[in-house]
Amino acid sequence: MSVETFNPAAAQGVRMSPAAVAHAQRQLAKRGALAVRLAVKQSGCSGFMYALDYVEAAEPQDTAYALDGGLTVYVDPEALPLVQGTEIDLVTEGLNHVLKFANPNATAECGCGESFAVS
Repeated sequence: MSVETFNPAAAQGVRMSPAAVAHAQRQLAKRGALAVRLAVKQSGCSGFMYALDYVEAAEPQDTAYALDGGLTVYVDPEALPLVQGTEIDLVTEGLNHVLKFANPNATAECGCGESFAVS
C-alpha cells in the first residue's frame, strides 16, 4: 500500500490529452521552442479567446505545469482563474486537426469554439 499526496494546485491545473501532448511536442521541435504558454485575450464573440504560444521560457509570473512526456505548460497569471481545470485535446475534424479546450469555467462558448465567456 502506498500513500499519495493530494496537490490542489495540480488538480486545478491545465491538462492535455496524450494526442495534444504529442502534437505540442511536434510543434515545439519544428519551432525549436521548449514549452507551451497558455494565455487568454479579450476577443471573439463570447468575450475571451485562448492564446497558445510555443516559447523558450516562462514569463516571470507564469505558473508552470509539468505534463506527461516532459512537456511544460506555462499559464499566464491573469489567465489562470479563467483556465484552471481546462483539458486540451487534439480532435480530428475531417482532414483537419484542431485543439479543443474543455474549460469548466466557461459559461458560454461561441458557435465556432474559438471564444468563451465566464460569469
